[in-house]
Amino acid sequence: MVEQTKFIEKIYSKKELNEIETKLKCLGSDTKYTVTTFCLSRLTITVISFILIILITDMGYIYAPFVAIACYYLFYYINITKKLKIRNRRLEHQALYFFEILTLTLESGRNLENALKVTCENVDSEISKEFKEALEEMNYGKSLIEALSDLKNRISSDIINNIILNIIQTNRFGNSILDTLYNEVDFLRDKEVLTTKEQINKIPNKVSIISVLFIVPLILVLILGPYLIEFIS
Repeated sequence: MVEQTKFIEKIYSKKELNEIETKLKCLGSDTKYTVTTFCLSRLTITVISFILIILITDMGYIYAPFVAIACYYLFYYINITKKLKIRNRRLEHQALYFFEILTLTLESGRNLENALKVTCENVDSEISKEFKEALEEMNYGKSLIEALSDLKNRISSDIINNIILNIIQTNRFGNSILDTLYNEVDFLRDKEVLTTKEQINKIPNKVSIISVLFIVPLILVLILGPYLIEFIS
């Protein structure tokens, strides 16, 4: 493993490795890669695709570089970019319920730390697990603000990070955290409504595509079927 890490460090710059490490952390439990295994897998697939194209096709020496480059960037897109988008959508969907419960818990008179503990114990979701991990880090000497700041580094959703940042600033400067959460919950609720409307608006396009691919050919077969049978006979 040490030799593999040194090999990767020779190929990638420190900036690239740090960027990949940050993205992998933001995937949470969705990732099976470390920085080293990710880079090695990416390079291996790129090299294999390059060799296969050369061996399989007659003009492989022309196509191979383009296919290899495509595989190199496609591997990153499939394993990081696409998964991050899916996870962010999932976390943003879960955030509304989580922060609603957190707001209700704070209304009962608890402070932020206790309210987060109660909320995490009663809400079973991915975003709840991330906050629970932040609370566990406090057992090792971190303050609540430090734990929440580190939590921001494990989530790539700008919406959730803005909420966490507002909570940190409100807690630090002693402002009313309930007012902040009321505004954030309203924002998340409005966003859910807009997302739902957007999905509804996409339905006619999806129906049209399905009609073109399946229903129209079926109708043509039913109409032209008797004529084709008669023609063949």
